[in-house]
Amino acid sequence: MDKYSGKKLDGRYEIHELIGVGGMAYVYRCTDTIDDREVAVKILKDEFLNNEEFIRRFKNESKAIAMLSHPNIVKVYDVSFGDMIQYIVMEYIDGITLKEYIAQQGVLDWREALHLTTQILRALQHAHNKGVVHRDIKPHNIMLLQDGTIKVTDFGIARLTDNQTKTMTEQAIGSVHYIAPEQARGSKTDGKSDIYSVGVMLYEMITGRLPFDADSAVSVALMQLQSTPEMPRKINPAIPVGLEQITMHAMQKNPEDRYQTALDMLGDLERFRLNPNVHFDYQYFVDESPTKHVKGIKKVPKKQEHHNEEKNSKEETIEDEAEDINRKKQHPKAYYAVKSVIITAIIVALIVLAAALFRGCTSSQATDVDVPNYVGMNIVDAKAKNPNNFKFDIKSRYVSTKELGEILSQDPEAGSKHVKSGSTIELTINGKETEMAVPYCINVSKQEALNAIKAKNLSPRIIQVYDKLTPKGYVCDTFPPAGVKETVGSTVYVYVAKDIYVKKVKVPKVTQSTLSSAQSKLSKKGLQCKYIYDDESLQPEGTVIQQSPLQYSKVESGTIVNLVVSSGKGSKSTVNITVDLPTNVNYDVNMAVFVDGRQDYNYSKKLNPSYNSSYAMSFTGSGNSTVLVTLDGQTYRRYTIDYTSGEYQTSSYNYVPTVTTTAKPKPTNPPPTEAPQEQEETEAIAEDNNE
Repeated sequence: MDKYSGKKLDGRYEIHELIGVGGMAYVYRCTDTIDDREVAVKILKDEFLNNEEFIRRFKNESKAIAMLSHPNIVKVYDVSFGDMIQYIVMEYIDGITLKEYIAQQGVLDWREALHLTTQILRALQHAHNKGVVHRDIKPHNIMLLQDGTIKVTDFGIARLTDNQTKTMTEQAIGSVHYIAPEQARGSKTDGKSDIYSVGVMLYEMITGRLPFDADSAVSVALMQLQSTPEMPRKINPAIPVGLEQITMHAMQKNPEDRYQTALDMLGDLERFRLNPNVHFDYQYFVDESPTKHVKGIKKVPKKQEHHNEEKNSKEETIEDEAEDINRKKQHPKAYYAVKSVIITAIIVALIVLAAALFRGCTSSQATDVDVPNYVGMNIVDAKAKNPNNFKFDIKSRYVSTKELGEILSQDPEAGSKHVKSGSTIELTINGKETEMAVPYCINVSKQEALNAIKAKNLSPRIIQVYDKLTPKGYVCDTFPPAGVKETVGSTVYVYVAKDIYVKKVKVPKVTQSTLSSAQSKLSKKGLQCKYIYDDESLQPEGTVIQQSPLQYSKVESGTIVNLVVSSGKGSKSTVNITVDLPTNVNYDVNMAVFVDGRQDYNYSKKLNPSYNSSYAMSFTGSGNSTVLVTLDGQTYRRYTIDYTSGEYQTSSYNYVPTVTTTAKPKPTNPPPTEAPQEQEETEAIAEDNNE
């Protein structure tokens, strides 16, 4: 047991169990006794308490995550940087790492890979917008919840935009399979480095293998700098072309050839999601050397010499002709640039036309309405009073004499024409692309929160929730949280406490107990129970080996707790026992063997200790068992068997002879092996031979 389990940090965080060990810290599952919730506490290892570099990285992680507020990024609740212990209190994630999930699944369906990658990119886009570059994106640092939600964790080597811009290679050597080439060589890193890592993870998800792998980290780093990975569709032909193109575009060696932002990559993923048959035309730098390859021209092998067979000669002639034709088809680089622009323009035009036709078809079902007059209104009020479900395209322009958030103009103008309900109206509001900080509204009344948020030109949305710590009608939380800056007109979710509280109970620990005991414990807590058997477990039969939700979790009364119970089939083993018989007995005794109170007639028998000094027995089972041996009804030996370890303990008792040993002296020679008649015949034959 480690030094922290069972302790309480700062009189608040009860530490239950160690759930992870990293390079510089331990991670524990804990209960926050003040806020009554499960949390994860990351404690810096003792050996690094005097290491300035590790302390800097540890503090940097807390600073980086504290700046972020996104549903796909783990939350930080509290930090403590004392002299004797340093820890970070974070959101507890009940799930597995993406690396573990990939190992379980092998190759992910491309639709699932698309879903997971989209969440990761949304988290990175938020972090990059806040000036935080993760720099250690890998599936080991991505948590996957049971509902498919992604949580990005471990910002230990993240950097802020105003900090150092280089990463020493040895800091990321454990992540060398996922780091960008510029990171491997220690050059400048930015958001595009994270995008490269996302590309590697996407490659691994859809192919089941890493793009670069070798026996040493140095070799992998060199491959990241110099080698080109095998195309994903060669490994898994089921991958759509568009997704392969997105993956390879994210993994370009030159940062300028990659997606420039996470939002750019998200855009292509969305286009692909809407149309899995879409193809992308990415243009990269082409080397001007004589051996350059021009996109769209297939390279033909050179003519091989010394082929004598006529068939090979014909094939070579065809290949040479194809090479000549391809050489003639080569054009200057400008030709391909112009061609690419024209094709792209045509595609865009077709997409716009199709979208217009689609809107025309759908809007035909909408009603014709007058364009309302929004000029002079506040953007928050305009969103609140929108019976025709108009969509608003918000633009900003600053006028010093107007209130922030006031609508200055609109297009189309009020009363200018009839439009379909649900149409888009462009609104220009008064502001300097203004971002307003969400006000602090915790433990204030609903109306006070609404007024405070509207005063910031933000749009509040009320959500009723149960919260036993907050009075009815008061605010228990907001999203985004207080202090986060949002664009004028953005929605702020306000969580208001209801009057009804659903009772929650703490799940007891039932692992390593028997099934009947577990059912009893759960029933006393008002919880239900379902279980399945595991035939491979080495635990004794009926032992609970897993439970979900985990022990100490807070759940509603009546919740079903799922158990995995050992069937005992995997724990059966055979134990051999040798019974030493008494040495002072030369007559037959009745030996009886009882296994857990039942007589075993296979080993119960009559024997003479003078002929058999010991007696061997073998037992197969699981768990624990007791074997009792009696001689003439007297307890002689008791064996306690542990089938799991394959060992047993012996308790010995004295045997009191029931017959005087002089009544039947011990023979000096073993009894004759031949019958008397046979012996006489043998002696007669011997005498005849002598005569």
